[in-house]
Amino acid sequence: MGQIEAINLIDLELRLQRMGLDLIVGGPARRRSNMFKGAIGRRDLINFCFHLEQLTSAGVAIIESLTDLRDSVENPRFREIISGLIESIQGGQSLSGAMADYTDVFPKVFASLIRAGEDTGRMSEVLKSLAENLKWEDELITQTKKLLMYPAFVGSIVLAVTMFLMIYLVPQMIGFIKSSGQAIPLQTRILIQVSGFFINYWWLVLLSPGLVFAGLKLALTRSAGFRYRFDDFKLKVPLLGPIQRKIILSRFASIFAMMYSAGITILDCIKSSEEIAGNLVIKEGLARAGQQIAEGKNVSTAFQDVGLFPPLVIRMLRVGESSGKLDTALLNVSYFYNRDVKDAIGKVEVMIEPAMTVILGALLGWVMLSVLGPIYDSISKVKF
Repeated sequence: MGQIEAINLIDLELRLQRMGLDLIVGGPARRRSNMFKGAIGRRDLINFCFHLEQLTSAGVAIIESLTDLRDSVENPRFREIISGLIESIQGGQSLSGAMADYTDVFPKVFASLIRAGEDTGRMSEVLKSLAENLKWEDELITQTKKLLMYPAFVGSIVLAVTMFLMIYLVPQMIGFIKSSGQAIPLQTRILIQVSGFFINYWWLVLLSPGLVFAGLKLALTRSAGFRYRFDDFKLKVPLLGPIQRKIILSRFASIFAMMYSAGITILDCIKSSEEIAGNLVIKEGLARAGQQIAEGKNVSTAFQDVGLFPPLVIRMLRVGESSGKLDTALLNVSYFYNRDVKDAIGKVEVMIEPAMTVILGALLGWVMLSVLGPIYDSISKVKF
């Protein structure tokens, strides 16, 4: 018992006869990929592209390449998806057409590039470019996670220390200060109020990060206007905003160059690239650029008018247009941004540690000044 794609039962019977099999019973069936749950990671797609690129470069047929890949894949869900691709191709579809049935695994841009590789006979080159692009994205995500892990770790320590001070230590010290009968300075009164808040609402302090995250996610899902404003805010955040803009534009330039060199038209390249932007502000800018190009403007002028790229990049695009090597110019743009992103991430990493140290030191200094100051004043007034 198995699955194979066909237009109807008659077509299914003819396909089975050509394979030397007889049809007993047949009908619509769900995708077998639903049998297994689990995420298909970026590294799974990197291995997919790498193995197919190696085998297709060696002249191995696509079905044989997919069969070898299926037998070596460890992820059970991905193995089922590759089996589905093989069955679809055996049923008469192309690889890109088969991928279109698994949009949750293979994005539209991915399938479009594969289709372009099939049409132009440059499948191995497209697969190699896809693998390199996915590797770059994976490295970038790894660097970003490392960048965020340290502040998250130190922030957790700061929160734990703050709660210990406010809930346990400060109330004991404040009791001594109040019993001395002297005037309590302003910073100590503020500390008392903060300590009282932590004592009465400690559960709210612990739940607040999750509540903020859930509320933000709900608002982003329900309101397109809020999502647009939030995406615009992310691009304007000091230090991190410019890095995110460069990451998005670097990815856009890389994907655009791959699609253009594979023979896809400029307008289709821009339309497909809009989907990978991941930011409504950038997506809107790309849509406006595409509209201007459709109206007759050249690429460099359109991107200059929407203000997506700095003047240096616009000049690179203009040179690429005039020389007929727009894909090379876009790859240079991608390299330009990749270098800037790595440099910017390195600088932020260097700045995070002293910044977090200063924050923790300032917190502890404020608590010590607010508690020990009145105690010192009380002791200094004692006459021996």
